[in-house]
Amino acid sequence: MLAVALEEARAGAAEGGVPVGAALFGPDGDLLGRGHNRRVQDGDPATHGETAAFRAAGRRPDYRGTTMVTTLSPCWFCAGLIRQFRIPRLVVGEAENFGGQHSWLSDHGVDVTVLDDPDCAALMQRFAVEHPDAWLEDIGGPE
Repeated sequence: MLAVALEEARAGAAEGGVPVGAALFGPDGDLLGRGHNRRVQDGDPATHGETAAFRAAGRRPDYRGTTMVTTLSPCWFCAGLIRQFRIPRLVVGEAENFGGQHSWLSDHGVDVTVLDDPDCAALMQRFAVEHPDAWLEDIGGPE
């Protein structure tokens, strides 16, 4: 499942955007939607990887049994989406470059797995070094 999200992150990077990819999978492991961060490409601050995958999945009566997979630990905005729609499982590619809110989600009943994937970490690290202004904008500025 991470391979789909990582493919999306690489697509975002190739377009000159923030390399965060995500995918939403159904209870049987079927791919419901996939997407990547398009803040830079579209000038849209609300198009994060998770929101793009969620939108691509389309409407559902509920999200029981689904899994959100993302290359980077989700920000507050995306963590809120996961909680709002009761997505029960989250798989995170890496949380070194941005700690995100996966711990908060875990504290609120989401089954979280952090993979510490080196490819996800290297892709984001490279972007943060090469595009520090876009990176800080994406994570909401410096702490």
